[in-house]
Amino acid sequence: MSEAGLRERKKEATRQALYEAALRLALEHGPDRITVEAIADEAGVSRRTFSNYFANKEEALFYGDQHRMRKLVGLVRARPVDEPPWVALTAAAGEFYGDQGDPDPDWVVRSRLVRRHPSLAAAQVRTFAGLERELAAEVAVRIKDPDPSGVRATLLAATFLAALRISMNAWLENPTARSFWALAGEALADAGRGFAVQR
Repeated sequence: MSEAGLRERKKEATRQALYEAALRLALEHGPDRITVEAIADEAGVSRRTFSNYFANKEEALFYGDQHRMRKLVGLVRARPVDEPPWVALTAAAGEFYGDQGDPDPDWVVRSRLVRRHPSLAAAQVRTFAGLERELAAEVAVRIKDPDPSGVRATLLAATFLAALRISMNAWLENPTARSFWALAGEALADAGRGFAVQR
């Protein structure tokens, strides 16, 4: 393995350790009662090292969501470029969530944490705003009709993410009734009726 590749693996391991420390402490003490210093100590690194990876504790807490959603963006990017936008989005979601069955436990834990601590909602919105822009860029290359302002691409991306978020909240209320993907797939089909034929 090259030195650059080893360096990247070490950086990713540190980032993951900080994220896991932040999540662990937030679950034990509540997100409002933890500090960057406590997270750094828990992960066995310096405060300065923490700052090299995350701007604040909220960013560390939502790293898992960023990582997961970037995988989803990558699946959208890998879809055939001539697919209609909504088809590409839902097919990528089906590949991502359908393969894993119910959501991974970390995602469930983070989602429940946000529900219990509304102070995290703003940080979650910021996280998803960045991901929405990435998804909108992938959607934009599939829109054949003029969309000079980017409104249509952003609307598709935002609607897609909203359907997933709402499905997750509904699934958390009763996780044994149906699988998450059964619920989310139905929500995406309903939400996308007006987008399915758009190019």
